[in-house]
Amino acid sequence: MALKFITDENFKTGAKDKKILARFDFNVPMDKNDHTKIADTTRIDEAIETINAILECKPKKLIVMSHFGRPNGKVNPQFSLEPVAKYLAEKLGQEVLLTETALDRGIKTLLNLNESKIIMLQNLRFHPEEENNDRDFARILSTYGDLYVFDAFGAAHRKHASTYEINAFYKNKAYGGLLLKREIEALDKIVNDPVKPFVAIVGGAKVSDKIKIIDRLLVSVDKLLIGGAMAYPFLKAQGHEIGKSLCSDEDVILARRILGTPSKGKIVLPSDHIVSNTFGGAPEEVGQVNIPDGKIGLDIGPSTLVNFTDYLAPAKTVLWNGPMGLFENTNFAKGTLGIAKVLSNLKAFTLVGGGDSVNAVKLAGLSDKMSHISTGGGASLEYIENGTLPGIQALKFGID
Repeated sequence: MALKFITDENFKTGAKDKKILARFDFNVPMDKNDHTKIADTTRIDEAIETINAILECKPKKLIVMSHFGRPNGKVNPQFSLEPVAKYLAEKLGQEVLLTETALDRGIKTLLNLNESKIIMLQNLRFHPEEENNDRDFARILSTYGDLYVFDAFGAAHRKHASTYEINAFYKNKAYGGLLLKREIEALDKIVNDPVKPFVAIVGGAKVSDKIKIIDRLLVSVDKLLIGGAMAYPFLKAQGHEIGKSLCSDEDVILARRILGTPSKGKIVLPSDHIVSNTFGGAPEEVGQVNIPDGKIGLDIGPSTLVNFTDYLAPAKTVLWNGPMGLFENTNFAKGTLGIAKVLSNLKAFTLVGGGDSVNAVKLAGLSDKMSHISTGGGASLEYIENGTLPGIQALKFGID
């Protein structure tokens, strides 16, 4: 069964004068110094196209819902969606009415009022039933809308009530939003027969966190470039010295297993490093593979960047997930920002897979030079690993 999107004629004609319940991912980072201020509005901005497309169909009401942070099933004002509702109202130029809770008794009244076209349910995770994928909670949510739209790609890997179980109440009445459509189309270029040469760049902290994606990529890539703290267990497994660099015994065991497979020739590791005596201390260049005792590796070195650039030059498809070092500190940002610059100049399909890589591309001011920047870090990796996600499967086939 093919996924249905809001571009479908059945949705366009069926949404008029109906109540539309839409699930978005408004889990945005907040300013560390001011908890009422949104630090990065990307996830809300990415939802605007879907919201406008729904409103163009002239529904009676649009009820939007999302989770926000980790309030652990309890009401916590720190995780109120109020800043999101306020920002969304400014972007859309119309009122967005925020309910007290997602189960507010007054919601039914609001749904029948002529004013306030857009209603936002308060944080779904104020209710433990959301993360427990509770059927009754999903059923109550479903009573708010005649049609259901799912556009929360960043939450599609979660089997939660509003992303998964709710589909049981929308047989042939569930549609994907435009962000979901873009994400699937972009990720399918990585998952389904990527144009060769295909090069993946993986960084970040722990091998154990990305073991599945590494195993999956080694099947289809021509080269896998590994940088950041991810590289040190591989170097140690090869018998190199890594000083005091971040590295667990578990990760070394995993790295040794990967290096023992027939695909080991696809892996490219750093040949030099930028190090320091302390985490984030004064930078020092080490022009060799081995890192001296007492030093911490915090970025790839200039020779590694040149080497990685050479492997990327002929690529037609590139996936990047994870930084090459402690890029938040300018002393250790050259590797990560260098990779961003290289990708921006390639004549290739470049996909940046969520998380810190996205922050790095933004820091470099090169977001518009990438083919696709995923809004879901964990979700995009799981999609590449499995070729689908629970929320997408439920939307596609429905659940009983």
